[in-house]
Amino acid sequence: MRLTHIFAFALAASVLSACGGVKDIETLYVERPVEVIYNNAHEELARGNYILATQEFDEVERQHPYSLWARRALVMSAYTYYLQNKYDESIATAQRFLALYPGNKQAPYAYYLMAMCQYERISDVKLDQRTTELAQYALGEVIRRYPDTDYARDAYLKLDLTRDNLAGKEMDIGRFYQNRGDYVAAASRFRNVIERYGRTSHVPEALHRITETFLLLGVPNEAQNAAAVLGYNYPDSSWYKYSYRILRQRDLEPVKDETSWISRAISTVF
Repeated sequence: MRLTHIFAFALAASVLSACGGVKDIETLYVERPVEVIYNNAHEELARGNYILATQEFDEVERQHPYSLWARRALVMSAYTYYLQNKYDESIATAQRFLALYPGNKQAPYAYYLMAMCQYERISDVKLDQRTTELAQYALGEVIRRYPDTDYARDAYLKLDLTRDNLAGKEMDIGRFYQNRGDYVAAASRFRNVIERYGRTSHVPEALHRITETFLLLGVPNEAQNAAAVLGYNYPDSSWYKYSYRILRQRDLEPVKDETSWISRAISTVF
């Protein structure tokens, strides 16, 4: 009898517990008008409560998945993830929006938001530049797809930083090779800067480093040409003064050769 009473009590307790669990689950899902949820999300966003705003925007799609509000909420959810620096979540949400509504008028913004997520993660030139390459590609996609938009105009400006970062990485590697005496590898990196990133701030130093490395490699004519191109395009640069000084130490003068690859590469920029 005693065992029977204990079993009955345990069974009753488990049933009550299960009922309570169902009630808790039900309270998590409270159906609300779509306008109410969406407006709540915007209010939380205005207050700076980005996590709550994201939850509410996601709730719009969960409760009203095929509504016009759900489309708007999906973009806004990607935006609030971006504000929280949750870039992977933001990109994933924007990609889902584009997969569902590729022709929507908010598509340009979704592409721009993905580009911004990559752009915000650009790292120092001492580190791996994979993120910079992704940012460059994403910004290029905005420009290619929507060239006449404000998003494209901003992307053009931000592309300059990505190119400058990639050029800076090439310079960093080139200086490393130069310092350890691998002048051929160093010259190759400096050449990449001139040919691929000719509009960046690193070009004057790259020309000077080429002057140095070709002198060390025993190719004075290329060194003279690099210095001449440097002096012609950046006459007031301190890098030109350094190049001119090391040439004069060897009784050489800067001499420009229009047939040289350096002259041709620079002529496409200026």
